[in-house]
Amino acid sequence: MNEQTPTPDMRDHFAHCIQVLGGVTASSRRLDIDERALRRFINGERPLSAGLLADMAKALRVLIVEATAAEAHIVSAGGVSPGAA
Repeated sequence: MNEQTPTPDMRDHFAHCIQVLGGVTASSRRLDIDERALRRFINGERPLSAGLLADMAKALRVLIVEATAAEAHIVSAGGVSPGAA
């Protein structure tokens, strides 16, 4: 397999994804990775692997499914229009 070395921009994006998942503690639970290890990835003390990035992508997809289901429940229960702000 051809694994690319993530760029500093990817590290910044990884940190953003951590925030999307709800912060370090929530991400630690979703990714089953120690919080200290996640901070080391974010700070560049440990390299981001292709496997870790794939796990992050999977966790984000799961979050999308969960958020979509939660939105549908709110819409059906409250008569709110989908996508209403």
